[in-house]
Amino acid sequence: MARRSITRRDFLNGAAMSASSAAWLMALETGDASYPPALTGYRGSTDASSRAAHALRDGDFWKTAGEPTETHETYDLVVVGAGISGLAAAHFYQARAGKSARILILDNHDDFGGHARRNEFRSAGRLLLANGGTWSIESPYPYSRVAGGLMAELGIDPAALETRCVDWKVYNGLKQGTFFDKETFGVERLLVGPLTEAPLSAAARRDIARLETAAVDYLPGLNQTAKKDRLSRVSYKQFLLDLVKVSPEVIPVYQTRPHDLFGVGIDAVSALDCWAMRYPGFQGMHLDREPSPRVDFTPGGDLVKDAPPYFFHFPDGNATIARMLVRRLVPGVAPGRTAEDVVTAKFDYGRLDREGAPVRIRLNSTVVRAKHAGDPAAAKTVAVTYARDRRLFTVHAKAVVMACWNMMIPYLAPELPARQREALRYGVKVPLVYTVVAARNWKAFQKLGVHGVTSPGMYHSEVRLDRPVSIGAYRCPQSPDEPILIRMTRTPCQPGLPERDQHRVGRMDLLTTPFATFESKIRDQLARIVGPGGFDPARDITAITVNRWPHGYAYEYNALWDPDWPAGQRPCEIARQRFGRIAIANSDAAAAAYTDQAIDQGYRAVAELLAL
Repeated sequence: MARRSITRRDFLNGAAMSASSAAWLMALETGDASYPPALTGYRGSTDASSRAAHALRDGDFWKTAGEPTETHETYDLVVVGAGISGLAAAHFYQARAGKSARILILDNHDDFGGHARRNEFRSAGRLLLANGGTWSIESPYPYSRVAGGLMAELGIDPAALETRCVDWKVYNGLKQGTFFDKETFGVERLLVGPLTEAPLSAAARRDIARLETAAVDYLPGLNQTAKKDRLSRVSYKQFLLDLVKVSPEVIPVYQTRPHDLFGVGIDAVSALDCWAMRYPGFQGMHLDREPSPRVDFTPGGDLVKDAPPYFFHFPDGNATIARMLVRRLVPGVAPGRTAEDVVTAKFDYGRLDREGAPVRIRLNSTVVRAKHAGDPAAAKTVAVTYARDRRLFTVHAKAVVMACWNMMIPYLAPELPARQREALRYGVKVPLVYTVVAARNWKAFQKLGVHGVTSPGMYHSEVRLDRPVSIGAYRCPQSPDEPILIRMTRTPCQPGLPERDQHRVGRMDLLTTPFATFESKIRDQLARIVGPGGFDPARDITAITVNRWPHGYAYEYNALWDPDWPAGQRPCEIARQRFGRIAIANSDAAAAAYTDQAIDQGYRAVAELLAL
């Protein structure tokens, strides 16, 4: 069943295409398509979007690039990167400098949003949406008044939306399962129940029961501060083996649990971080959680003590935030005004880069150089050169916000001081894949009694039905007979290495894996997990989108691998220093892969430039 070939027509189904498959595949490679959210196949960072940057990194770009064409375009601000940080920077600049300020946003991808990308599918006449990157509005940090204020200005109240728009009754009676694959565990079994029933030895099952339920203080005699310090310096794997003293047979069951958040397994995540995520084993450790104040999401919202954590998942993830920012920056690009109506609004990509418009967003444009006109300390403008359609073009700006990946900035601005260039290269972004499979129905999940399945030994570590969110005119599937999106997550890494090295290995894995491998693995995994419920990949899959992010989310410092730097000396703090008329934003600048941090860094970068 899993090996039966899926036709190319099925593979492309849902794209609302009238051109031939060959032309469509060429559009996937070149990004020459009129509506990027509807593209299927490989998405995220494609080969086309990375080609110029990789040549620049390898030192080959300028050997054959030729001379740039002078566009004679001048702007008050050029933003490098159309992700949430870059879009927020443009918004903040326009708010301070006025609606007449001329702003150009350049991005190497064929769509805006950065990692906050949108996937659209059409199945049986209905629209299905998924996030191609950033999943939700959440953060371990208190939202600042800046980030919270922007959300309020856009009309986004996560707590209210979560209460009003999420309908878990759709999955009534369905549970979370765990799939044990024969390659890892020696047996093929879907477990819908407690892990104490895992297909392991009796001793290992007893260890899991003790881990999950026993209230034991594994660091007796230490106060809270000392306990937390100790837990921050051992991995969760070490904690399980050395303190809880579970059998090594237990480790594979939990190994991939932190993949979706950290991009690595329990060998490279601290026990303290796992305590914060409420992993088992800490029930008797008597560790207090310190609630932090949070900003409410109303205009002029103030700090609210002990408020619940923010969380809301739009059907397309935080792509909705990016779309709302673009709708404000580029009037007429899409109808509507609210967080509800933007979800189904059709964007006119032809209006993003109109001559004479105050704000222009130019996609498929990879910035390759940003150079001050003279001494950076005294220069009045910066020349920004970008590659598009295998040609070079130069524009000029009074100020530049680098809202792109830190690791690329030293190649774009080699004038930067050596210490700053070194700091910019420190973080290694987390590689990850969000796979979205459009299915004809979800009867197999209903029959098996699951809405999601963790699969710790398989290619994708998680398979689940999409979150049941209905908002505005968008309605999530209500019945198992209806089409639905199946979400699968893969975070390639190499256990046993330091975290940054694991990310480097994972990046190469993604860059060298053809789509055919993903398609084969996807179909095989779904056949093995939900095939017993009647799912047939060749019959039931109507489209596949693999959102590949070799350079995924911002690297966050890890006490297991990174030093405890003095105040102000963390690499991100050194890296984000303004250099002449170039300021640096993005979540890399905060070393925190969260939307609020990206917004805050965009605000800071603009404030630095406007103070000149």
